[in-house]
Amino acid sequence: MKLAQQQCVHNDEARSPLDEDKRQQLMNEQLSNWQFDKNTGAIFRKFKFKNYYHTMAFVNAVAWIANKQAHHPDLEVSYGHCLVRYTTHDAGNSVCMNDLICAAHIDALENSGNFGPNFQED
Repeated sequence: MKLAQQQCVHNDEARSPLDEDKRQQLMNEQLSNWQFDKNTGAIFRKFKFKNYYHTMAFVNAVAWIANKQAHHPDLEVSYGHCLVRYTTHDAGNSVCMNDLICAAHIDALENSGNFGPNFQED
């Protein structure tokens, strides 16, 4: 099942760190715009926008997803861009399945028609 079609679950299995092969496979197949930071154990993606208004609209949409999934990213917000970073503290600051599910939900915003035209290429 596609990550974007799944919902976060909150049990011991869901909070278990993914092994490197499984994480990389899912990222290659479904989250190709995300990167893994070996130093922090997090996945991250930088989103760029035309202006501050579109950036903040995106941040609010990410906050809505985070609350709905009860799984919250770290955000760095500035004019025209937002860096989204996921790692799970309960998994020893590693990446778990919930991190990938939320990243996929955020990626779905890009194709929703509401944000797509406002995303900027690197």
